[in-house]
Amino acid sequence: MHEMSLTESVIGIIEDEARRQNFLRVRAVVLEIGALACAEPEAMRFCFDVVSRGTPAEGARLDIVRVAGAGWCFDCEREVALAERFAPCPDCGRSRVRMTGGDEMRVLEMEVE
Repeated sequence: MHEMSLTESVIGIIEDEARRQNFLRVRAVVLEIGALACAEPEAMRFCFDVVSRGTPAEGARLDIVRVAGAGWCFDCEREVALAERFAPCPDCGRSRVRMTGGDEMRVLEMEVE
């Protein structure tokens, strides 16, 4: 389960910000996860509860915003929706598609005390 290591990185970001901005507690975290990021949101929620123990994020609410996959089809010459990495264009069926979005994972917001 690589979500555990991903969540540990998120907690590391929170702890770094807590030191930098001098806050003691995080009440809520908004995490953006792309549909093509290979991270399962429910697994991330479970891991967040476990990994955040003893940190400023312990007991914080985790909100996850999903971002749809997107790619540029060189044959259609336009952006198309992608349901999976390396998928062919859903319109023309060709494979000359470059992923342009949906693989990101980032901390968007934190509500802190």
